[in-house]
Amino acid sequence: MTAMEGMVRVRAVLMTVVVVVTMVCVTPSMGAFIVEENSLMVLTPDSLKGTYQSAIGNFGVPQYGGTLSGFVVTPTVNFKACEAFPADHLRSKPGARPNFALVDRGDCYFATKVWHAQEAGAAAVLVADNAQEELITMDSPEDDPAASKYLSNISIPSTLITKDFADKLKKALADKELVTMKLDWRESLPHPDERVEYEFWTNSNDECGSKCDAQVDFVRDFKGFAQLLERGGYTQFTPHYITWYCPQVFIESKQCKAQCINNGRYCAPDPEQDFSKGYDGKQVVTENLRQLCVFKVTNESNPRQPWKWWDYVTDFQIRCPMKQNKYGPECAEEVIKSLSIDVEAVRKCMGNPDADQDNPILKHEQDAQVGSGTRGDVTILPTLIVNQRQYRGKLDKTAVLKAICSGYQETTDPAVCLSDSVETNECLDNNGGCWKSGSLTACKDTFRGRVCQCPLVSGVQFEGDGYTHCEANGLGHCKLGNGGCWEETGADDVRYSACQENYHSGCHCPEGFQGNGSAGAGGCVDIDECKEKTKCQCPECKCTNTWGSYNCECSGGLLYMQEHDTCINQRSAQSKLGLTVSLIVLAGLSILALGSYVVYKYRLRTYMDSEIRAIMAQYMPLDNQNESIQSHLQDDDV
Repeated sequence: MTAMEGMVRVRAVLMTVVVVVTMVCVTPSMGAFIVEENSLMVLTPDSLKGTYQSAIGNFGVPQYGGTLSGFVVTPTVNFKACEAFPADHLRSKPGARPNFALVDRGDCYFATKVWHAQEAGAAAVLVADNAQEELITMDSPEDDPAASKYLSNISIPSTLITKDFADKLKKALADKELVTMKLDWRESLPHPDERVEYEFWTNSNDECGSKCDAQVDFVRDFKGFAQLLERGGYTQFTPHYITWYCPQVFIESKQCKAQCINNGRYCAPDPEQDFSKGYDGKQVVTENLRQLCVFKVTNESNPRQPWKWWDYVTDFQIRCPMKQNKYGPECAEEVIKSLSIDVEAVRKCMGNPDADQDNPILKHEQDAQVGSGTRGDVTILPTLIVNQRQYRGKLDKTAVLKAICSGYQETTDPAVCLSDSVETNECLDNNGGCWKSGSLTACKDTFRGRVCQCPLVSGVQFEGDGYTHCEANGLGHCKLGNGGCWEETGADDVRYSACQENYHSGCHCPEGFQGNGSAGAGGCVDIDECKEKTKCQCPECKCTNTWGSYNCECSGGLLYMQEHDTCINQRSAQSKLGLTVSLIVLAGLSILALGSYVVYKYRLRTYMDSEIRAIMAQYMPLDNQNESIQSHLQDDDV
C-alpha cells in the first residue's frame, strides 16, 4: 500500500501543518475509521448475479438516495488510468446504457484515475484493489498541488471493489460476456424518520488554501438550503470544530503558546505555517470557540434561532477575512451585533482563554471527534456527518443536499428535496405505474423514488393497493371524483350516479340500472323493465321503457296502480276513494261524540255527589263533624 492511499495517511492529514512548524500536537484518543459503503448489484451474467459491497470514494458525486445502471468496460490501454485516455475511449454509444470503467489500483492517486476516466466518457469508475484486503476509503490527494486543477470538477461517482470480485469481472469480460451492473446508494445513509440530523465539521481559518476556499464557498452557497430546512423543522444541524492538545512537555514552548489556549489544552495550526507573520493558531481556536458560542446562544434563545449561525459565519467570512487583516474579536463582535445576537451572552459562553482549566465547549468538541456506533472518527476537514454516517464526495451544495434528502423516510421529504434540480419526478412518466382517476393519483414522489399510495383528499381517505385501484371511503366520498363510480346525465337533464352517500364506500347502481357501478363504460346499464317483464305485467298494461325507469299505461280508460302493478276503473277508484274518505270522517265524528259523552257523564256524577253530601250534612253528622264534637267535649271536662 502506498503512503498516498493508506488509512495512516488519512489520519495524518491534519498533522502535516504541525510537522512543518516542528510542533508536536496530538489529537484526542481515536476510536475507529469507518469505511462508508454502497451496494453493487450485478445483473448479468448469471454466473456473477448478486449483490456486492464497495467503498464510496471521498471525492466526486455519489448518487445518494439513487441508483445508476450501466455496462462494465475495461480500457484497452492505460489499465491503471494514470494517463489521459484518447477522446471518448470509455464513452457509451448513443442511446445505450452508460459505461462503468473498471481500472486497476496503483501508481497514481485515486482521484487522478477517476478524472481521466470521466474525461474519456465514463459515467462511473470501479477501482479494482491490487491486494486481497478489507475495503478502504479512496481519499482525495491532499499533498498534490496539481490535483486542485481537477479535483473540484470530478462529477461522477467512484467506488473501490475487492480484488477477488474484480478478477471475476475481468474474466467475464475476457470471455466476451455482457456485464451489466447497478450501483445503489439508497441505503448508504439511514433514513429512519421525518427529520435529518447532520453535523458540519469546519474551521474559521481562511488561509489554508483550496480546502479553506471550498469551505467558504460551500457555507455561502448552502446557507439558503440549510436555513430553509432548519426553520421548517426538517433538520437538526450542529456545527463542530476540530482542535488538538499540546503534550505537557511542550506547553511552555513558543509553538504551543502561539497555537494553543487554556494552557495547551486546545490548539490549531498556524494559518500561514509561519510564526513570523500573520495570525497564530490560538486566534483561530478563539474564533472557532466564538462561532460555537454563537450557535449555542442562538439555539438556546427564546425563540430558538439556530439558523443564525449560517448568517454569522457567512458575514464573518465576508467582513473579517485574514487577507484584509480584519480577522479578530473586534470585527467578529460587530457582525454579532448586526445580527441582533447577544454579545455578552457569547462572551460569557466563551469563558477565559487564558485560564488554566478545561473549557466545557471545546472539551465537548474534542470528545465528539471520536467515532461511536456507525460514525467513524473525524480526521479530516471539512467533514459532513448525515444521520451518523460520514458523507463522501465533494463539498457541493447540490451533492450535499441530495445526501441530506436521502436521509428522510419515504413520503416525508420536504419540498426542496423534490425540486427538478435535485431529483427526478418518477410520477411524470406513465404516472409511475400507479393508480390514477382524472386528477386523482396514488403516485407520490419521494427523493428515493416514487411510492404508490392511495391519496387522502379533503379529509376522505382512498383505500386500495395503490397500483390497480383506490376507492374513496367515508362521508363526502361522492364529492371527490364521484367516488370513482359511474355517473351519467340523460337527455332530460336527469342525473344518475352509482355513488351514494348512504354507503360509506363502493359503487352501487341506482334503481333502474344494473352493473358493477365503477366509472367508465358499462359501469351501470339501464334495465329494460318492459323486456325483462319485471314491471307492468297486467293484461291491460302497455309498457314503455325509459332511461332509468319505465312508463305503464292502461287501455280502456283504466287507471294504473304502480304499487299493485295493476289497472283499475277510474270511477271505481274514485268511488272507493270517496267511501274511504267518508268512513274516515264518520269514524272521527263518532270518536269525538263518544269522548264528549264520557266527559259529560263524569262531570254530572261529580256534581251530584257534591250536592248529596251537602244535604246529608244538614241532618246527620259526618265523620269529620264527630271528631270536632268529641274534641269540644274533652275541652269542657278540663
